[in-house]
This record gives sequence, structure tokens and C-alpha cells, in this order.
Amino acid sequence: MLKHTVETKNTELLNSIYYPSDLRKLSVEQLPQVCDELRQTIVEELSVNPGHLASSLGVVELTVALHYVYDTPEDRIVWDVGHQAYGHKLLTGRREQFHTNRKLHGIRPFPSPEESPYDAFICGHASNSISAALGMAVANSQLSALNSQPSHKVVAVIGDGAMSGGLAFEGLNNVSSSPNDMLIVLNDNDMSIDRSVGGMKQYLLGLSTNETYNKLRFKAARFLQRHGMLHDDRRKGLIRLGNALKSAISHQQNIFDGMNIRYFGPFNGHDVKELVRILRQIKEMKGPKLLHLHTKKGHGYAPSEHYTPVWHAPGKFDPETGKLIKSSSDGQPPKYQDVFGHTLLELARENSKIVGVTPAMPTGCSMNIMMAEMPDRAFDVGIAEGHAVTFSAGMAKDGLLPFCNIYSAFSQRAYDNIIHDVSILRLNVVICLDRAGLVGEDGPTHHGAFDMAALRPIPNLTIASPMDEHELRRLMYTAQQDNMGPFVIRYPRGRGRLVNWHCPLEAVEVGTGRKLHDGTDIAVLSIGPIGNDVEEAISQLSALNSQLSIAHYDMRFLKPLDEQIMHEVGQKFSRIITVEDGSRAGGLGSAVLEWLADYGYSTKVMRLGLPDNFVEHGSVAELRSIVGLDVDTIRETIIAQAGTSKRRG
Repeated sequence: MLKHTVETKNTELLNSIYYPSDLRKLSVEQLPQVCDELRQTIVEELSVNPGHLASSLGVVELTVALHYVYDTPEDRIVWDVGHQAYGHKLLTGRREQFHTNRKLHGIRPFPSPEESPYDAFICGHASNSISAALGMAVANSQLSALNSQPSHKVVAVIGDGAMSGGLAFEGLNNVSSSPNDMLIVLNDNDMSIDRSVGGMKQYLLGLSTNETYNKLRFKAARFLQRHGMLHDDRRKGLIRLGNALKSAISHQQNIFDGMNIRYFGPFNGHDVKELVRILRQIKEMKGPKLLHLHTKKGHGYAPSEHYTPVWHAPGKFDPETGKLIKSSSDGQPPKYQDVFGHTLLELARENSKIVGVTPAMPTGCSMNIMMAEMPDRAFDVGIAEGHAVTFSAGMAKDGLLPFCNIYSAFSQRAYDNIIHDVSILRLNVVICLDRAGLVGEDGPTHHGAFDMAALRPIPNLTIASPMDEHELRRLMYTAQQDNMGPFVIRYPRGRGRLVNWHCPLEAVEVGTGRKLHDGTDIAVLSIGPIGNDVEEAISQLSALNSQLSIAHYDMRFLKPLDEQIMHEVGQKFSRIITVEDGSRAGGLGSAVLEWLADYGYSTKVMRLGLPDNFVEHGSVAELRSIVGLDVDTIRETIIAQAGTSKRRG
């Protein structure tokens, strides 16, 4: 049982709320106190059990107001990105378990219907809330008519950062043309993880609507509705007329009104009583609606308001002073992302064609290092992974050399772009997949499990993974050579293994691996940093005076495979073990099996990798032990397979 180490104080009202039905028993006048207690609980809990702090603090009032006005879970609240849902969890039956958040076997890092009926949809990635909520609204409408059941309300909560994603625009377009009564709450805080960017940000900054006009329009609509004069066609016509009059008077074009989505706002998102009033007013309105709220990420906790990128997920901290509690990094290797960032700048200084592209993760992937020195050559395109890849392809087509850095799990959203816009034309785009492999506490929506298996079948791609920081630098240098074509480099989250990470930049021959140990009993083929765990397992066997003779090859390239190594192991060994920090189905092990079959080798292959299921959340060490990618399992697998090889020999 996970121990609860925090005692929150002064939470008299919150302690009486187990579910939203308890919240609704309170008066509106008590809600500000509930918000204060909820915010205090989030701060105190996350100070010892790190998670996503600032986003959840910014929507405390909105969370309380939504659960107060809407009859959840019958009414659906669809959150966009679970970063902001901690208050929601605390109000929906998980307050006593909240200290287990993001821990192994604890409550999940992001909302999931598999955990709670109050979690209407999964939301680990951005921009999907509008589409999912619209689907629920349409399903509710059709099933209510079919079964004569009472209908429920559907609300999508999306941030201005997530609104920059293409899927959000696709959803908006369909909302305007599909009959529905859903509400979209636009939580506008001018932030995603870093500052929001792009035209939508600028548009929202300048968007304002007269509140008196909204009140008059609402009263008129209610009057017409009560007298039976506001059927659907007439309502749409009146909306168009109202939009035209408003535009003529204010000379302001509103993209949402223009799509026949009634717009309300912007309003202060931190006034909970006003939010309740507004939500009650628009709850029963027919047709799609959008409520625009201005909020501040980290609101109510001064340290998190000061520099929100740090407080997005700050780690442990002193809740009284806001001082971050950091373990010393002196003498420790750097993070892979920082090696990437410094190496990219180093390459860009020498190669004027190099540009950087990131979809809303300049700090996370360390492209901010290049941005600081070369702001005109590094581009944050917002939460738009597909666009990031195609934008890079366009630059490559006309002579630039883009390094497009995307978190591995988010690159799934750019799969078609990689195929259609990069690979077919053999464009020299360097796709750097950060956070490849198991990422830990963020769980299945964030594990970089599928990149190798997904990308391996695509023609014209080169796919590589470095075993350490020196190899990362060499692969980055290799990828920017002339006529390399599409080049994928995957590397993990967290620290590497080399304190002296800075090495000379030199090219690696594409499609070549390295023999790290020669041997005669069994061969282990690994790719990426997991090879260091293989080395540790072999070292432990040597220390145990094992008589096993183990060959170890760092394949380095998934595509193309090193054919010289493959022929060597096919001819020399009756058994091979492949080790990869990615999906076992379709990854390195599958590639090795296919190659051996194609060339007529009968070598037996034991594959170690991520299983054919979604891996839960927990520390990377815990998860590797569970899936059998820890040093102990690798060592025991070598012993077992080598023993089988000797017996059959």
C-alpha cells in the first residue's frame, strides 16, 4: 500500500465532498472556499508527489463550476489533455487515493474511462476533446430519440494551446454542421507548456464580445423559445442575422460565430460564482456554443504564476516557500535532450542550411538553446505535429535542412506526413524522436513504444538509435550530410551515461553497427541505450565467473540493418537474443527474424522488448522489471538461451 505522506490543513468543505453530488449541496457562496481548499490540496500533494501543477491550478474555478452546474457523470465533461484534470480527480471520488497519482498501481496520470465514469474520454494528447465530445453529443441525440431516454449535456474543455492542433479545427468544422447542443469551453491562458504561438493565439488576444449584447441575445432567444417561435432553422437564421449586425456595429469578425457556433466571452475564468451564473444561463441553450474564458496558468500559487514553464511539472518543492527541491546534478551525465540541443546549435553554426522545428516543446526538447542564439532559424509551430513534419518537408524541398524534434508518442500524429510529405520525395528531413521507449509516470499515452515498428516499413527512411551521447552526436552529424534523405534518430527521456559527453563530430557509415564483445555461445543484438543494460548483464556474468562466451552487437541502425553483422551472426550462432526499448512486434527482433528468413538462416531468435499491451505508469525501473527489460531479466535470458544453445550444440 502506498503511504500518504501529506496532511492537508483547512479543508473543511473539501473533506465533505467525495463526489460532485456532494458539491452541489453547497451554496454558491461557499464555492470560493472550495476552490481555495482544492488549490491548497493540489499544491501540498504535488510538493511531495510530483505531477502537472500549473495547468490544474489554472482551472480550479472552472472545474468546480462545471461539476456544480452539470449533472456529472451523466453529463459528460471531456477534458483536453489531462494536465489540467487534478481538481477534477479530487472532486470525483479519488481524493483519498490522490497521493498515489502517477505511481505504480496508483491512479492514472491522465483521465481515463477505465478508471472512473467521471472521466468521459482519454486525454493524454492534445486537441481531441471537440471531436470526441461531438461524437458523444450526436450519439446521445440519436440514442435518446431511439430509446426515449432523457438526454444529457456534453462539454469539451480545450486550451488555447490545444486549439492550435489540426484535429481541433477539424472538430470545430464538424460541430458547425452537425446538429448538437454541446458546449466548448475555451480555456485561454496564453500557454501550452511553453508560450502559445501562432495565429489563433493572436486572434484570441484581440477577441472581445460585449457582455450586454450576449445577455440581450440570450433573453430574446428564451422569449422566442417559450412562445414556440424558435425552431432549428429559424434559430440558425437568427444567429446569422445577429452575427451580421454585430459585425456591422463592432467591425469585428468572430471565427466561431462565423461557423454558427454561438460565442460567449471572454470572461474571467477565476470568478467561480460568475462562472456558475454563466454556465447556468447557457446550459439549456440549443445548438453548439463556445464559452471563452481568460485564466492564468498556476493561478493562486505565486511561485507557479511567476514562471509557468518550470511549474508545469516542477518536481518536488517546498509548498510554503516555493523553493524547488532538486537533487544535485554535479558530476552527473546530461539529459539526452540537452545533448541534442547543444549539438544542434553546434551543427547550425557550421551549416547555414540547418533549421530547427518543434511542435510546442522548445524547452522539453531543448531547442530553446538554438532559439536563444538563432531565433530566426528555430520554429515553434504549436501543438501541430503533422504540420511540423510537412512544414519541415517544404523547407527541405527548397534547400534547407530541418531538424524536426517531436516526442516519440506524439509523432504518431504525423505518420501520414512522414510517409506522404517526406519519404516519397526522399527529402532530407532529420526527425528526432525524443522520449523514445518507456517514459515512466506519464503512462501509456506517453510511452514511445511504437516508433520503430511503425516507421520501419516506410521506404526511403533511415532509422537509427544511439547507445550513448557520443553516438547521438555522431548520428546527428551524419544526418545533416548531403543527400542523406529522411533520417530518423530516436533517443530516450532522461540522463545519459557519459559525464564527458562532448566528443568530436564525425560521420557514421549508414547501416553499420558495432561489435562490442566477441563470443561463441550466443549473440545479443541490441539497439539504443538499452544496450548499456546488456553490457551490465554481461559484466555481471563475467563477475560470476560464468563460462559463457557472449557476443554483443550494438546494431545502431534499425533500417538498414548491418548486413555484415547479420551474416556473421547467422553463420556463427544457433541462437540470438534481440533487445529493444520498443514494441517487440514489428521492431528490431522482427527485422532480424525477417532478414534471417530471407537469407535462409535457421538461427533461433529470442526477442526482448515491450509487450503487445499498453504498459501502465510507474518509474522506468519499475516498468522495465515488469516487462522484462531490466538487467536481471536480460542476464537470466542470456543464461537460459546460451544453455539451450550449448545443449543442442
